[in-house]
Amino acid sequence: MGLPQPVKFLTPDEYLRAERAADFKSEYFAGEMFAMAGGSPAHSLLKANIVIALGSRLKGSTCRVYDSDLRVLISATGLFTYPDATVVCGPLETFDGDTATNPTLLVEVLSDSTEMYDRTTKLDHYRKIPSLREVLLVSQHQPIIERFCRAADGGWNVNDARGLSASLELPSLSISLPLVEIYANVEFPEHPPVMRPIPA
Repeated sequence: MGLPQPVKFLTPDEYLRAERAADFKSEYFAGEMFAMAGGSPAHSLLKANIVIALGSRLKGSTCRVYDSDLRVLISATGLFTYPDATVVCGPLETFDGDTATNPTLLVEVLSDSTEMYDRTTKLDHYRKIPSLREVLLVSQHQPIIERFCRAADGGWNVNDARGLSASLELPSLSISLPLVEIYANVEFPEHPPVMRPIPA
């Protein structure tokens, strides 16, 4: 049996060169690239609905909505990732020209395979972005959106909106999102899985 081959760690510049030439998207952290899996039809529809709902309400403002093709760098930790939706208010700041560094709001549509990562590790990364004011975690199994909002003291508060008749207030953008728009045409499973506990 041969000896195990050492993992080749990449610099951020090497990652970006490889990523720009790739046919699929990968996250990058601590020298390693991690290929991102495709989402379900419900996941894709929710992302589209969110971008449309945010974009229609922010038209004419200084805030712009980006879909999941926008790469975001968390400068404090070195994570390069692709949120499902990103809102940037004011001038876009970038690393190396095409990677955003100053999001105001980030959205993740939860998937069964990545929900725990999104709720814990990834959320911890996001909280270290100085410009970030809100993070939304969107269930694809039932109409529930959890909102994490940065408080005046730097801590984070959590609340949620539940049900198709509810609306989610977004103070950082001075808008509200009706869940009936976010979940338009989304088919829910007959027996949705139990929501995981919100991290403290």
